[in-house]
Amino acid sequence: MPKRDPKILAGIELGGSKTVAVLARGTDIFERVRLPTTTPKETLHLLGERLARWDKIYPIAALGIASFGPIAIDPGQALYGRLLDTPKKGWSGADLLGPLAEVIDAPVAIHTDVTAAALAEGAWGAARGCSDHVYITVGTGIGAGIVVAGQPVTGQLHPEAGHMRVVRAKGDKFAGSCPFHGDCLEGLASGIAITQRAGRPGAKVADDDPLWNSVVEVIAQACANLRLTLACERIVLGGGVIEGRQMLVERIATRTQQLIGGYLPMASQMVVAAELGDDAGPKGALLLAAQALATQG
Repeated sequence: MPKRDPKILAGIELGGSKTVAVLARGTDIFERVRLPTTTPKETLHLLGERLARWDKIYPIAALGIASFGPIAIDPGQALYGRLLDTPKKGWSGADLLGPLAEVIDAPVAIHTDVTAAALAEGAWGAARGCSDHVYITVGTGIGAGIVVAGQPVTGQLHPEAGHMRVVRAKGDKFAGSCPFHGDCLEGLASGIAITQRAGRPGAKVADDDPLWNSVVEVIAQACANLRLTLACERIVLGGGVIEGRQMLVERIATRTQQLIGGYLPMASQMVVAAELGDDAGPKGALLLAAQALATQG
């Protein structure tokens, strides 16, 4: 059995459209590979090959997996490590943990990609110094990672705030893109929803298009609901839609404040843009790996 340096950690961010695997010494990433998220069989096979290749050269001490959800994350559940019913076609029921854990003889931890990003933003990004914060990713789908007292919130399942029910903006007739709920938050404001609304990729929609009014309204409602429920110190907005439209953050922050209506004190920097960009998920996965190693120890 190879001697394993406890500082050598691997992380995988399995996203709805792309997957990133990293190898790091601590949190210093020195190897990275990016591939499209296709079928479970193909994607997990390619990831397993990459991990095996890395493990031969740099024996991996622990692996963190940060995936789109919903996932069974309770080790006591029969479905632990598997995706549950998900809008991602072909992935419902896919075993994520088994095929990857068997590649390396080391501890493995699994959680949602948005929870991993929330942990990373709390450690090094826009929520530094916050004990309680929320990270919302607006990309292919919408998810929320909730951190309380420095720890991710999990119950019977991880939070699925991306599917909270919201009130559509006045005059908005879009039916919604979510196959489960139609016009939930994700169904009205995700990247898929924006593309369906516009009839073209969101990147080709002008900043002054009225479409963004509906997107801002429902994301602000989600922020207000989370603030009122959790009394969190900060809400961090990230994901591909936000990263490509930084002007949305200020609009969402202003509308969130209006919706709360002065009922709770709200700092000017309550709703902010994420700082880590594409590194949030992979670095968060490395934090999961470090936690798995520490728990075993």
